[in-house]
Amino acid sequence: MAWDCGTGNGQAARALAEHFRHIHATDLSAQQIAQAAPDPRIDYRAAPAEVSGLPERSCDLVTVAQALHWFCGDPFYAEVRRVLKPGGVFAAWTYTLLRGEPALNSIVEDFYRNTVGPWWPPERRWVDLAYRDMPFPFADIATPDFEIRLEWTLEDLLAYLRTWSATQRYMKEKGSDPCIELGERLLAIWPRPNDGKSIIWPVALRCGRFE
Repeated sequence: MAWDCGTGNGQAARALAEHFRHIHATDLSAQQIAQAAPDPRIDYRAAPAEVSGLPERSCDLVTVAQALHWFCGDPFYAEVRRVLKPGGVFAAWTYTLLRGEPALNSIVEDFYRNTVGPWWPPERRWVDLAYRDMPFPFADIATPDFEIRLEWTLEDLLAYLRTWSATQRYMKEKGSDPCIELGERLLAIWPRPNDGKSIIWPVALRCGRFE
C-alpha cells in the first residue's frame, strides 16, 4: 500500500496504481480531490498532510509530488513515520526552474527572480534548493537524475509562465500581465515563435528509508 500526500488531482497516484495494489491519496483541498479521475485502486480523501487517518505501520511507500515544501515540518514527518512500515520508503520530488538555450535561460531567470520574484511565497526557496538542506529525518537513498523534456512554441511557454502562482499574484495586484513584455523580449531570440524549442525541467528527488 502507498500513500500519496498532497495528491492534487491524483496525477502521481494514478502512476503509483500501476505498481501498488492500493493507494491512499489525500489533499487538503476538497476541490482538488473532486477533480481526480476515479480509479478502483485509489482511495481519494480530503485530509491535512499531518493527519492522514491511515492505520499505523500500514504503508510501504509515502510519496509527495511537487508539494513537500508546503508542509516539510515535524508534524508531517511524525505522521509519515507513524504510517510507514519498518523499512518503508519516503520519496518526494519537485521540478525546478526550466532550462533551454543560454539566451532563453537568462531572460526567463530574470523574469523568475526579478519580475515576479517578490510574489513567490517563502516556501519556494526549497524548490530553488532542489529540496537539499530541508528537514529530512530519513536515511537518504541515492537516486539517479531525472528530467522532464518538451518541445514548446513561444505561446506554449508564455501560457505556462502565466500559470505560476507568482505570476497570478502579480497580475491580481498590479492589474497587468507581465508575460506580454516578456514575450516581446523572447521574440528577439525566438524570431519564428511557432517553431518548437527544447524546454527542460530538472527533477529533484529526495528519497529515504524509515529504519
